[in-house]
Amino acid sequence: MTMLSTPTEAGHMEKKNPRQIDRTGTPVLEAKGLVKTFGHVVGLAGVDLELYAGEVLAVIGDNGAGKSTLIQCLTGALVPDQGELRLDGRPVAFKRPQDAREAGIETVYQSLAVIPALDIATNLFLAREVRRRGPLGTVFRMLDKKGMRRRAETAVRELGVQTIQNMGQAVETLSGGQRQAVAVARAAAFGSRVVVLDEPTAALGVKESGQVLGTIERLRDAGLAVILISHNMPHVWQVADRIHVQRLGRGAGVLDPRMHTMPEGVTVMTGAATIDELAGVRADA
Repeated sequence: MTMLSTPTEAGHMEKKNPRQIDRTGTPVLEAKGLVKTFGHVVGLAGVDLELYAGEVLAVIGDNGAGKSTLIQCLTGALVPDQGELRLDGRPVAFKRPQDAREAGIETVYQSLAVIPALDIATNLFLAREVRRRGPLGTVFRMLDKKGMRRRAETAVRELGVQTIQNMGQAVETLSGGQRQAVAVARAAAFGSRVVVLDEPTAALGVKESGQVLGTIERLRDAGLAVILISHNMPHVWQVADRIHVQRLGRGAGVLDPRMHTMPEGVTVMTGAATIDELAGVRADA
């Protein structure tokens, strides 16, 4: 039998302040029995998920496990073939990402979804442009470009990004990490219920990654619900309150990072052990 490490052994990042999340109430976002197929390829095969206010729920899984498909079904980029979505206990049906955004769900997809030719401020306020006050805005529909740039600068500074100075700079002139920072800043600025981050630190350096993780913790502490999709296990174990494991299009269970190690997470991801088997090994130890 493969020996499994305990939470105090290598591979575990102990949380400095273990948090107790109230999960007795209604989840902010809930999915039941989500199914999504692409011809003969099964993307999701009956996946359940619960997300509560004030928590970070990480989603992990190997390539092809269905992580991105799950997130796209939760945020309107894809419409599930079967299953149900609930927001604050009420059934919802997102036909497009704009529907989810209007419901308070902001998403940073792995492809970032920024427009390179536009400047930073315009990208942050895309589809949320602010008009000038008075007749200039109501009659002539003029935009408050100065105000949007000020607010964009505040959003970027709160994220802790120091390498972006000019909000009028075109996104196409930014590095990959800077573009990621712009997309994360947009989600952090406008997410009112749920913020979904798909590999937010993948293109970032050590310092910028730490800043993004800090932003995730601030969003959670402000009462928002955060979904984090990541291959970076140390990052997941650092900020997640619970970890949803995807395997072969199905939900393989939910891990508690205070009780389970990173190596144990990998064993569940790869199918080497189930969460129940981990519990059994620990009970026999």
